[in-house]
Amino acid sequence: MTDANNLIAEYRNTGTLGSLPMGHFIDGAFSEPVHNRTMESFDPGTGVPFARFTAGTKEDVDQAVASSRLAFEADWRDMAPVERSRILQRAAALILENLDLLAVVETLDSGKALQEAMGDVRGAARTFEYYAGACDKLQGDSFPLGPDYIGYTIHEPVGVTAHIIPWNFPISTAARGFAPALAAGCTVVAKPAEQTPYTALILADLLHKAGLPAGVCNVVTGTGPETGAPLTNHPGVDHITFTGSVQTGRAVMKAAAEDITRVVLELGGKSPVVVLGDCDKEQALAGVLGAIYENAGQICSAGSRLVVEKSIHDEFVDELVARTRALNLGHGLANPDVGPVNSSEHLAKIAGFLDRARSRGAEIVTGGSVTEDPATGQGWFFEPTIVNSVAADDELAQEEIFGPVLAVQVADDADHALALANDCQYGLVAGIYTSNFAKAHQLARKIDAGQIYINEYFAGGIEVPFGGNKKSGFGREKGLEGLASYCKTKSIAARIG
Repeated sequence: MTDANNLIAEYRNTGTLGSLPMGHFIDGAFSEPVHNRTMESFDPGTGVPFARFTAGTKEDVDQAVASSRLAFEADWRDMAPVERSRILQRAAALILENLDLLAVVETLDSGKALQEAMGDVRGAARTFEYYAGACDKLQGDSFPLGPDYIGYTIHEPVGVTAHIIPWNFPISTAARGFAPALAAGCTVVAKPAEQTPYTALILADLLHKAGLPAGVCNVVTGTGPETGAPLTNHPGVDHITFTGSVQTGRAVMKAAAEDITRVVLELGGKSPVVVLGDCDKEQALAGVLGAIYENAGQICSAGSRLVVEKSIHDEFVDELVARTRALNLGHGLANPDVGPVNSSEHLAKIAGFLDRARSRGAEIVTGGSVTEDPATGQGWFFEPTIVNSVAADDELAQEEIFGPVLAVQVADDADHALALANDCQYGLVAGIYTSNFAKAHQLARKIDAGQIYINEYFAGGIEVPFGGNKKSGFGREKGLEGLASYCKTKSIAARIG
């Protein structure tokens, strides 16, 4: 257990952290790769590399999958559910004991503000706690077949599960996949994004220290083509959980089809926040601001479209602009309102959207440009941005920018707001702000999205199922539905008369 202030001081003095792991995590230990290659990991707040990590290959993936297959069949599948529960409970406690280390590493890897990283780590601990409580409650059903028969179902673990973890919420996404898979009796092989490898490695080590048998959770680092693709194509994998882009998700589906491998896909969104004229304006302003600028807008469920009723449009946008301009930017360790974006490549992508918008004559009312940390002149930053009166068919309203850019759409009334909210290829989440609860629930039924927030964006927690419709993907994570994703149902019927 290391204090965050000491870790920050170490980083500022040395430019790195001595506690960072090296190697893959396979068979309960950090191991040397088959080919001894490494990659740089960059601090988005400075744009400078702060460490090197292992660049894996197909051979490493083969080793990890074989290890997880052996552990599944020999140790984990048949362990008593109450024993699995105790291990996951200990894992939750160890995550909290290592809160500062995990949060500082997450900030350096992803760029997000330290207080956001702290929240992510606490959420990861809560995720393991939640699924620890579900291990021994995964019950089947019985069927009334008459006096001469007995019929029932049992839930069996699907086997070896592959987890492709994105760079925007590394430890959160790892936890929401690992915990239910392990609770169901599955084993895990994970490939974290090459931009953010470290917290998945540390998490796997903590799980082993909590009592997880060797091989039950393996982590292989490296690039998508050299480790991610071999993992999703591997015939020894029984299930794939993928979070990422539509383009890569499509490739994962095609790879899974080869061996008829089960998949859960979470592919992003362009989520609307519907603000009606009768809303609590203070509540709505705070909600819209957090929905788009948390983690610099790099959230699949970010409220990146504001669909606001015409009657309050002008005053609402004016106040939103004023609050946006008051946000401070800075390195994640300085706990700013808005941190950097994750990479120079992603920064260029965001800037491209705004450059094209300018060329179309878009009304950019604040922001719209690349910038840097005001304290150092370094880092990959984009100004918090609002573009007003965006047409429904404009790419700012249709495409996922994945940055601190809010597109404002004007609705004549609630029916028009509904039409605008649904006029998109994505369907991950949506927010609704209104004081009329009947209207709120009517809209909630009609908006095509996997999760609806009413009068608080990002409401709920691990208990609430999460996942998308349309091109946002399919399958559900979190909640008991997330546990079901890692189970296969077996029906048994017997004649006893």
